[in-house]
Amino acid sequence: MNNLLNILLIEDDSLEIMKFNRVINSFEKKHTILVARNGEEAIDLLNTKRQVINLIVLDLNMPKINGIDFLKFIKKDNKFRFIPAVILTTSNNSKDILECYEIGIAGYMLKPLKYEDYVVCIENLMNYWSINKLISQN
Repeated sequence: MNNLLNILLIEDDSLEIMKFNRVINSFEKKHTILVARNGEEAIDLLNTKRQVINLIVLDLNMPKINGIDFLKFIKKDNKFRFIPAVILTTSNNSKDILECYEIGIAGYMLKPLKYEDYVVCIENLMNYWSINKLISQN
């Protein structure tokens, strides 16, 4: 049973946002995408949202509150700590990868350079999380 997802994309690069939206919108299942351009905006969105967020996809390198600081915040908050967070970034830094897993991320993916590879990457991500039983926030 594939569920439609409410995805929070946290990304500051407009081209990356457009690319993610383009790929998601090309799928048969129409997942909902909410966009925040940095961790601060994402925290505000989570605190004022009207819908349940099923999956967070975020970049690490962002202004104001970066990805790692954002993760530390949500993993300490009982309302948000069980939302799966998947890193989608260009950083292949082993220190970043280790720190993210220590914080409690659900996955760490490098952004593929070729568009076709990016489509496959996002498709696999959506297929995986849409068949998982996810916890709903109160």
